[in-house]
Order: sequence, then structure tokens, then C-alpha cells
Amino acid sequence: MQIVETTNEGLKRAYSVTIPAKDIEARIDAEVKKVAPQVRMPGFRPGKVPANLIRKMHGEALHSDAFNTAVRESIDELMRSNKLRPALQPKVDLGDGYEQGKDAELTVELEVLPEIEVPAIDDLKLEKLVVPVADAEVDEALAKLAENQKSYKDAPKTKKASDGDQLIIDFVGRVDGTEFEGGKAEGAPLVLGSGQFIPGFEEQLTGVKAGDEKTITVTFPEDYPAEHLAGKQAEFDITVKELKVPGETKVDEDFAKSLGLESLDQLKGLLKGQLEQETAGLTRTQMKRQLLDRLAADHDFAVPPAMVEAEFDQIWEQLQAEAAKEEDPAAALKEIESEKDDYKRIAERRVRLGLLLSEIGQANGVEVSNQEMQMLVQQAAQQYRPEDREKFVEYVRNEPMAQAQLRAPLYEDKVVDFLFDKAEVTEREVTREELEAAIEAEEATDEITPGKSAEKKKPAAKKPAAKKAPAKKAEPKAEATAAKPAAKKAPAKKPAAKAEAKPASEKKPAAKKPAAKKASAKK
Repeated sequence: MQIVETTNEGLKRAYSVTIPAKDIEARIDAEVKKVAPQVRMPGFRPGKVPANLIRKMHGEALHSDAFNTAVRESIDELMRSNKLRPALQPKVDLGDGYEQGKDAELTVELEVLPEIEVPAIDDLKLEKLVVPVADAEVDEALAKLAENQKSYKDAPKTKKASDGDQLIIDFVGRVDGTEFEGGKAEGAPLVLGSGQFIPGFEEQLTGVKAGDEKTITVTFPEDYPAEHLAGKQAEFDITVKELKVPGETKVDEDFAKSLGLESLDQLKGLLKGQLEQETAGLTRTQMKRQLLDRLAADHDFAVPPAMVEAEFDQIWEQLQAEAAKEEDPAAALKEIESEKDDYKRIAERRVRLGLLLSEIGQANGVEVSNQEMQMLVQQAAQQYRPEDREKFVEYVRNEPMAQAQLRAPLYEDKVVDFLFDKAEVTEREVTREELEAAIEAEEATDEITPGKSAEKKKPAAKKPAAKKAPAKKAEPKAEATAAKPAAKKAPAKKPAAKAEAKPASEKKPAAKKPAAKKASAKK
């Protein structure tokens, strides 16, 4: 094999690789000898089929296997002999005019990872903003829990339904006169004003009484998860079986016991723990952003353009998806287009921080264990249909890039935790509002066009179609998304078996919104 370097510019490398025809033929001969004992052919005893006949019968497949193996081993040797650390999968092209019996001329192009000096972390100092949970917040959470756990009692027969009342209904939905899957239910509970069903559904039931029958017309939102219903007009025939009004929920020992707890104090303790966990998450976010800003300010090195482009593509796809959900998608798209260069700088920052965290982790022995990796794969497999989960697990097992994609976020968190442990941390007690303001301020530290405000908005939250916020700029968090391994690629592809995860909402009656839109019973 002959290797000639043709490009060495910055992080870009290119090589010409020649694989002699005799090497490929030698591999084919070895494969023929290997399979000969298993080949069966009329007129020959087992294992006695001549090599030339085996070549004639299986020559194309044998050559293909031998050629692919030769190319793979040649690329591996290229990486080893030149001590290359590819940023992404190398691009390999076979020269024109290649045919069996000739030397294979390959062109290999790649970008390599930069040499990064591992930073000194002994003098790292961070401030931890701590939010104590006040009794008033626990009482507020307790009141909300009671509100969500409220019971209902039968209303007087003459009572007309209003917001807050619960209806027990049967319904049948039709699009263009035809019933559709998931559009029929019996004895379905619905609290008017809860936003549980699609826009326009609940509003048209205001004023009904028990025993009423009514036909309503609604239009499914354009972004409805079930694509065959999105944007379609539907009619629902509704029978009101019962009308109930909310009863008073008294917060006492009996209420706590109704939730399976021993006492009201135990319930308050659980709620306080949940609130503390929530604010602890915000505190970690603030500390992490502070840490990343410190690292970004102290390190500036060239990063592989292909990695930046891949990161930007992910950001841009997210931004476009969020803009499409705004009240004025065209205006939202125009706004993000005007700041495209800003997002490219954010992508570059993410890649640089990811590489830096990866280097710190490797230098200090931070690892994701096999057990942790297995848990990540199993968790990721849950997004697929049950019959496709094993295919996904097998796919990840055989795809290093897919493994890297799953491993990266956990690896980053472990490196960040390692740096937290090494840092000198001082605590300062603040209010929740002050903590959130600190996070917002750190979000604005990314370098934007000089003279222009650096403050950026987060992505618009996914809201129900009828409750969209005014158009605003959608932006991913300006921080490293993952400590990306050396060979980090684009997100893992799904297995060929088309293992598509269905939204939870598609498993419920079609008139309902996705489960995530419902109010949670806990704060």
C-alpha cells in the first residue's frame, strides 16, 4: 500500500492511497480457501470443488468483500501511521475507471481534531446561587395539588355547564362524514376550561345539561401530532351523560392519607423536596453556564469546520421548527435569518467547548461505564415501537457514531461534575427571581455582532395551537451541548426497520391534545 499526503492546511488533510491489485487478489484467494470446504456442487465431493469454479460462482461477492476489507484496513493504517484523530468520518472516493485486477486508487479527505492544551483547573472558582424554599411556597404547591385532586359531585338536573364543571360524555368524530381512528369514546371525563381537548371543542359545550345531545364542528391544529388529522375540519356528535360540579377539597390529614401518605407533614415534606430539587436544577444550570463562560473566555483554538457545520445544522433545524409554530411564521423566519451569523458563532462555541470538555475528561480519567451506556441505550430504545426496540439496540451496538451520540450528554455532565468537585465554590443565598435573572444574564454572554445587543431569547415553548405566544426569536441555549468524542457525527439514524416512535397523543382519542399539554398534579 502506498500513501501520499496531498493536502495539509490547518485542520484539513487529504491523502492518495493506492491498494495494489495483488493484495486484493491475495485476499480473494484466502477467502476461496476458507469457503471451499463448505461449497457443494453436483459432481464433486464436499470440499473438492476447484478454486476456479468457486471464483466463477461467487467471484463478484468474494471481490466485493475483499475490496471492502482492504479499503477499511488501509484507512485504519493511514490513521495509525499518520497519528490522525479524525473529527468526523473521513470521505473516501474511489478513482474513476477502477475494475477488478487493477490497483485501487483512493482519495481520502478528512478534518482532524486540534491539539488542545489541557487547562489548569486547580484555581477554578465558582459561585453557587442557592434558593431556600419558603413555607409559603410549600403551601402554594399544596393548594395546587389539592386543586388538581379535586372531587366532583352530581349537579342539579337544571344546572347548565360552565368553566370548572366536569362533563361525562360519549362522542363520535367524523372527517368528511367518515369516522376516524381515535375519534370515538364513551364515558370520557372533560373539565370545561381545562384545555384538555383541541381548541373550540370545550367552548361549544358551555351551557349544556345532563342528557343533552349536540353536534359541534372543530378544526384540528395544523401542528396536530396525528398528521392525517392536522388542519382538518371535523364534526363530533356528543351525548352528555352526566354533569358534575367541583366539591371542596379540604387540605388535612385525611387528604394526605387519600394520597397514600401517613400524614400531612409527610406530604409537605415531599412537596418541599420537589421544590428544592427544582431550584437545585436551576442552580446547576447557573453554575454550568458560569463554568462554560469561564472556559470559553480562556480558550480560543481552531475547530473543525465540518463539526461546526453539523452543529449549526442542528441549531438551524430547531429554530426553523420553532419559527414555523409562531403566529407569523414568515416574520419569525425572517428574524432568525437576519441573525444567522450569530447562530453560527454559537455553533462554533458549542463545538469548541465540547472538544475542551472532552479533552479535560480524557486527561482526568472521566468515563461512561458499560452499565451506564446500556442504560442510555435502553432509555433511547423506549422512543421506538416495542417491535422495533431490539433492532434499535442492535443498530447502536454496531454503530460507533450512534454510541457516541448517546454517550455525549452524559459524558459532558460527568466532566462538569468533576470540575465542580475540583472548583472552589462559594455559596450565596438568593431569591428564585434573582437566580433566573442570573441564568438569563449568562445566556447573553455569547459574542454577538459588535454594537448589537447580546441578549437572546430561548426557543418558544411548544404551546397548544390556540394559545401561541406572539412571534419572538427562538434560540437554543448558548452552551456546549455535549462533550463530543473525537469521532462525533450527526445524530444517530434510525434502523432500516423504520422504527418511528408515535407521539403519545396518537394513542389517545383524536379529539384530545398530546398528554404533555395536560396540567400536572404536582408543581
